[in-house]
Amino acid sequence: MRITALLLIALPLVEIAGFIVVGKAVGIAATLGLIILSTVAGLALLRIHGLGMIRKLREEGQAGTDPGKAFVHGAMIAAAAVFFIIPGFVTDLIGLLLLLPFTRNFVWSRLGARTVFFSSRQKYYAASGSGSQREQSLTIDLQEADFRREPDNNSPWHVKKEHD
Repeated sequence: MRITALLLIALPLVEIAGFIVVGKAVGIAATLGLIILSTVAGLALLRIHGLGMIRKLREEGQAGTDPGKAFVHGAMIAAAAVFFIIPGFVTDLIGLLLLLPFTRNFVWSRLGARTVFFSSRQKYYAASGSGSQREQSLTIDLQEADFRREPDNNSPWHVKKEHD
């Protein structure tokens, strides 16, 4: 919590320092142009990749494969786009790092083992201890003694009949 607060306070100060350093090196007009260019690139990336991510997740779900990796990679690219939209050169560097496949694979290797993803086919993908994903069904098999079809008369969904 304290580290997050410290980072939120320090980030604008570091960004201002970055503006000053880049402004001295390339000039004010070029600095403003770079900021506008990174914002436009972030907006374009978010728009283009957002539609592509939805399509890819749908394809993964229809194929019955694990959507986790595609989702996390897509989320990191969307985060990179947001970092590009935020004015500043440090956030742009973070965004560039998130666009690199090896960075996303590294994050997935750390995050994927502790993540569970649900799909629309009534299955979920849970991480095993070894870091590999395995598909598990949400179906629970009951013995005949564990299941009965007798209505609960105290249930708020119980429909009272004339002879009840």
